Amino acid sequence: MGRRGRHEGSIYRRSDGRWAGAVTLDYQGGRRRRKQVYGRTRKEVRDQIAKLLTDQQFGLPISTERQTVGQFLEHWLESSARPRLRPRTFAGYKTIVSQHLIPVLGKTQLRKLTPQHVQQMLIAKTNEGLAPRTVGGIRAVLRTALTQALKWRLVAWNVAVPVDLPRASRPQFRVLEPRQAQELLRVAADHRLGPLFSVALAVGLRLGESLGLAWGDVDLSARTLRVRRALQRFDGKLRFVEPKSESSNRRVALPESAVDVLRRHRVRQKTERLLAGERWRETGLVFTTTIGTPLDDRNVRKAFRELLDAAELPPMRIHDLRHTCASLLLAQGVHPRVVMETLGHSQISLTLDTYSHVMPTLERDAADRMDAVLTGSG
Repeated sequence: MGRRGRHEGSIYRRSDGRWAGAVTLDYQGGRRRRKQVYGRTRKEVRDQIAKLLTDQQFGLPISTERQTVGQFLEHWLESSARPRLRPRTFAGYKTIVSQHLIPVLGKTQLRKLTPQHVQQMLIAKTNEGLAPRTVGGIRAVLRTALTQALKWRLVAWNVAVPVDLPRASRPQFRVLEPRQAQELLRVAADHRLGPLFSVALAVGLRLGESLGLAWGDVDLSARTLRVRRALQRFDGKLRFVEPKSESSNRRVALPESAVDVLRRHRVRQKTERLLAGERWRETGLVFTTTIGTPLDDRNVRKAFRELLDAAELPPMRIHDLRHTCASLLLAQGVHPRVVMETLGHSQISLTLDTYSHVMPTLERDAADRMDAVLTGSG
């Protein structure tokens, strides 16, 4: 047989003429185990052993028939997902893996996972009453994880790709009519957090974007603000994160009414700084507590509910101010691409699909304008 090469492990020829080899590897959980490989030639076995050792050196999961979906997902989260995802996104992935994927698929061997397994899981989640969007998110996380498993050559194909999703219903949201929006702004003028809601309504900021807005990103003379980050809660703490997407990092033109609100708010904040004295914590944020610290989103939501009650308006989410902004802009004839850029949408189709309820009015207006041109009645 000849002398065994370095790092070859134990390679020998079997009585049936095939070659076999064994090498000790470190598995997840700190376990060490001898793995057997087989081939038609000594070189084939040696190459398999070399790949196993290389994969282990670079931190890749060891390809094994006995590796379960749960073991793979836990390794994938830490070695692949955590380094490349925003903290809050990673927290969402981790929740999906721990609460939905592992309890159902965790004990299944990774190489034996089939589309039927995935389809049955999604049907079960739908029957549990989860929203189609949530079920779609579960499938998306599994598909992303299995794409990595395919790159690592742990599976032959991504079994989550051909699986059908439950039919997604159009998201429901409430928007304010122009008179309702005016009433909200009137009542907000006397509320300490009124400027936050006024700006969110005027330019469609997400709540996290409003809470993360700094004075350094606001140019009142040029009537613009720049969205550079967001303040979000995850793992029980408030943290600054990058905007939701590349398109979410944007410059927005401010209406003059919003500029006036921010000017008055800045004066009020300076007064609060003087009253707080040594208790003031300078953060540079536009919207803060009375001592300058970041606002807790839960307190802001509570204040918004109180403001709606004071204005005698129907219940709605703060995020619906963003929807109201888009709907009002479109209803005023603002081009959808401008609305897309104001909101920070990544694609104009997202804007058009989300606010399709406004489009028939715009289409009728366009038809009336064309009629005026063609008939000379304009």
